[in-house]
Parts: sequence; structure tokens; C-alpha cells
Amino acid sequence: MKIIVCVSLVPDSTTKVKISDSKKSIDESGVSYILNPYDEIAVEEALKLKEKNGGEVTAISFGTEKAKDAVKKAFQMGADKGVFIKSDSADFDSYTVSKNLADYIKPLNPDIVLFGKQSIDFDGLLVPSMVSELLGIPCISVVVKLDISEGKVTAEREVEGGKEIVESTLPIVIGAQKGLNEPRYPNLKSIMAAKSKPITEVSETYSGNKTEISEMILPPAKASGRIFNNGKDDVSELVRLLRDEAKVI
Repeated sequence: MKIIVCVSLVPDSTTKVKISDSKKSIDESGVSYILNPYDEIAVEEALKLKEKNGGEVTAISFGTEKAKDAVKKAFQMGADKGVFIKSDSADFDSYTVSKNLADYIKPLNPDIVLFGKQSIDFDGLLVPSMVSELLGIPCISVVVKLDISEGKVTAEREVEGGKEIVESTLPIVIGAQKGLNEPRYPNLKSIMAAKSKPITEVSETYSGNKTEISEMILPPAKASGRIFNNGKDDVSELVRLLRDEAKVI
């Protein structure tokens, strides 16, 4: 089985975000980066498919030089091959990412392309479905259970208020959701082996964005709470505040 898993590097979720002077990106000074947690789930699922069906796992990342570390982290988990598509600019949108990934993946004719359902920095949920459209193959995202047998794909995915079962056939694009598996921790042997695995570096094929960030703004600071001490005598004031200030009723 030919398995592709697309991975990205994102700011650690514990990072205190600051906006750069340009107001169009974050200030990267002091920011630590990690493999996108949903992509970890995708890598784990790729490795499980390889263990069950044989074949090889290729990890692919698009971005500036630091994005290469996402491939290295996939190596540490057990990916066999790595590809880094280098962007000359840090200013790229979801379409640019998707187009570059699809351009590289299409000639490979993979059986399955795995993604995390979204990255935790932009939270767009766009790239898996965009890549599937550009490749001309089906996509099932927000997947929490996956079974592939004799070319038939059965996936359980989360929907609002419940879950649904979707059936399809290979080749397919899958967007992994939390609960699909429990990503393995790299052991010392796999970490050492990852150091000797080469990463194929290629140039981007597309650099024109479809969207533009006009300005980034931090959310307003959370206001201090109000405490009511007079029991039922405060009900009318509470209702007024919920209606006139919070505007929830």
C-alpha cells in the first residue's frame, strides 16, 4: 500500500501569541514549534495501515525551512520517506499549501493520503478537502474510526450531534480527528534511525494566494466577573445584564 501523510509544524499550544509589527503574522521570537497534534494522529494511522497491509509511508510537508522539522518528527514516529516542499515566502494560504501538495502527490498515485483534520494555528479544516478536489479523489474528514479492506473504505466521522458512517473506495483522502488512535511516542531507536533518513527537498510549484490577511488582532481581554450576594433579590438585575450587556437572551 502506498501511503502519504501530510504534516505541518505549528506553534506549541502553550505559546503566548504576540502579533508582529506588520499586523499580518505572529511574532515568532521565543515561539517553540511542534508537530500539529492532529497530524500526529494521521501519522499514527498511516503507520497502522502499513503494519496491517504492508507498503511504505511517505511524510510530506510544505512551508519555509523550519517546516522540514515536521518531516523529521514523522521519521521519529516511523515514516519511511520524507519530502519537503520549500516555499520562498512565509505568506501562503490554504490554497497555496493544497496546490503544492497536490502537484507533488498526483504523479505518485497513492492509495491513501492522510491529514490531520486541521492545523491548530489556522483551524481552517480546508486543506484535506482542497487536496482531494485537486487530485480528483474522494475525501472523508473528521474521521474517528477507519477500516480499509480489499479496496473498500468504511469510516466513522463526527457530525454535529452524533456520528455517521461513510463508505468509499481507494484511493482516498482522510482527515484524522482526535479519537481515531493514540499516537505512539518515539523511542530512542526510532529517534536515532530518523537521523539517517534523507529528506527529498523540492521547490514550490505555485505561489499565488487566493486570500490575503488584512490584519491580525488579539481578542479583547476577558472582563472581570460580577458576583451577586443577595440571592433572589438579584434576579432582575442578572436578567437585565444578560439581556442588555451580554445579549444572550
